[in-house]
Amino acid sequence: MIGKLTGTLLEKNPPEVLLDCHGVGYEVQVPMSTFYNLPAVGQQVSLLTQFIVREDAQLLYGFASAPERQAFRELIKVAGVGPRTALSILSGMGVADLAQAVSLQEGARLVKVPGIGKKTAERLLLELKGKLGADIGARAHAATDAQADILQALQALGYNDKEAAAALKALPADVGVSEGIKLALKALAR
Repeated sequence: MIGKLTGTLLEKNPPEVLLDCHGVGYEVQVPMSTFYNLPAVGQQVSLLTQFIVREDAQLLYGFASAPERQAFRELIKVAGVGPRTALSILSGMGVADLAQAVSLQEGARLVKVPGIGKKTAERLLLELKGKLGADIGARAHAATDAQADILQALQALGYNDKEAAAALKALPADVGVSEGIKLALKALAR
């Protein structure tokens, strides 16, 4: 019904934003990944949306990118996963991380997200297998063994998934493990 909103950002109160579209203010729930990339209050913003109608509420969820919205749509199809839980998952890990966790069947990564228990993680792995988009999954599989080792080393040193992945993206594709860790730590120290 409402697929996209473009307007002036009036308020930012995580995880909700208020968006003024030609005099109509829309309250939109957004994952933290989208929230962190929003412009300053008073600036123009465009969000892809998902409109959900329940007996007691009409809710609008916003996303910065189409893959993020598609992942949300797939997540809410899973039994026991509602919009709030789906937002929590997308706030705790990026779409590529989610696709990688599902393709590699890594339930432990999903359990790290607040509100996701072992049974829910297993259900997510089972029901989302093959549904998060071939392009996202292909990029997740494209990581070399060296990149996977670098990522694990950064996580073992206490960096979260988002920080470690950002540092990994800045590295040359053919970098070795020891050199990659050094370069990643230099990038994270800035």
